[in-house]
Amino acid sequence: MATAAELQVRDRVFIGGEWVAPSGSEPIEVVNSTTEEVMGTVPACSPEDADRAVAAAREAFDSWSRTSRQERADYMAAIATGLGERSEEIAATISQELGMPLRLSQMIQVGLPTAQFAAMPKLMEEIAWEEEIGNSRVLREPVGVLGAITPWNYPLNQIACKVAPALAVLLTGTGPVVGEAIAAHPGVDMVSFTGSTRAGKRVSELASATVKPVAMELGGKSPNVILDDADLAKAVPDGVAKCFLNSGQTCSALTRMLVPRDKLAEAEQIAAATAEAFTPGDPFADSTRLGPLVSDVQRQRVRGYIEKGEAEGAKLVTGGAEAPEGLDRGYFVRPTVFSEVAPEMTIAQEEIFGPVLAIQPYDGGEDEAVRIANDSEYGLAGGVWSGDQEHAIAVAKRIRSGQIEINGGAFNPLAPFGGYGQSGHGRENGRYGLEELLQVKSLQL
Repeated sequence: MATAAELQVRDRVFIGGEWVAPSGSEPIEVVNSTTEEVMGTVPACSPEDADRAVAAAREAFDSWSRTSRQERADYMAAIATGLGERSEEIAATISQELGMPLRLSQMIQVGLPTAQFAAMPKLMEEIAWEEEIGNSRVLREPVGVLGAITPWNYPLNQIACKVAPALAVLLTGTGPVVGEAIAAHPGVDMVSFTGSTRAGKRVSELASATVKPVAMELGGKSPNVILDDADLAKAVPDGVAKCFLNSGQTCSALTRMLVPRDKLAEAEQIAAATAEAFTPGDPFADSTRLGPLVSDVQRQRVRGYIEKGEAEGAKLVTGGAEAPEGLDRGYFVRPTVFSEVAPEMTIAQEEIFGPVLAIQPYDGGEDEAVRIANDSEYGLAGGVWSGDQEHAIAVAKRIRSGQIEINGGAFNPLAPFGGYGQSGHGRENGRYGLEELLQVKSLQL
């Protein structure tokens, strides 16, 4: 049972080095996505709270920006240690809220942010903080107070991606209230935003009034190109799994699978068998491979896309809009695979954010595959499969996306992460995320 002090802290926000009561209204309820019951609350902060947070950050900036790199590195290492010590607790909380199976939450939702902080001390040594160019000394300095606006689907990791390189001030609240206040605030020197493209456009609009830089990691509709010489038995199951990760609530999910027309039937068969093995259920059950979506709103959104896919003539291979059998409670959606998806169909163009895969056949060789892959306003991620790795790399270079997996290459938390087009601009993770938050100054000697 929580102590009185712990219960009091839950109703407060950390500003200026202490826990303070927010000036916002009623707290925001956090719902268990499996039981549909309220599991806790977080403060609903207000623009006034944002003002206090920015003022505290501005006051601290002068001294914090002059602390030694070793001192900062020690803080990063301490945070990584603390996250590791509480990993089981954090993973369980995230699984209850989001529905990700517990073993994946431990590995991804906690493991990745812990790694972000643990890697920072070494990465800080790789930055050229001062360098000589002719008669000039070029310096790299902190950009200033960073306003970090993070999403719900990878809650701790997306905070770590921004806080690890910046140690920013964070508040809990809704985007239209606190998010807009942060983006527009004249005391914020830069905004780092992760979320939908629609919300990102609004953040850019607000930030432009004070001419502050904005880093954006937005939506995606990522293509997974399976070339004619690829091993379908490996490529298709891997692609289904990458589409269904976190119940499909992943911006970089490989949601479009491009397959040669003459191999479509085989791909459909493999995809159906793989999808049907993604057993929906309680995230804490060992047999579960697919948890619920985060909310009823999200569930209705995903079901609507499935219904639209059927209405527009896509072939339903497996799944559908009905609730999974035996799961009348919880925000569950059937693992769903469509085929014969034309490029102009809604499910080929819009981000669904659920366990829905669209298989798109192509007839004209890899040139047509590349054209279909690039037929999107997004450019966040992608994949290419081939029996020849160099061939896959050559095709990947023609796809307009920020990161592309070659033959199922594993995610690298130190590699740059970000997109092209409507998927945003700027990069997170590793040295690239650190450099994103630096200003460059030259001294002429």
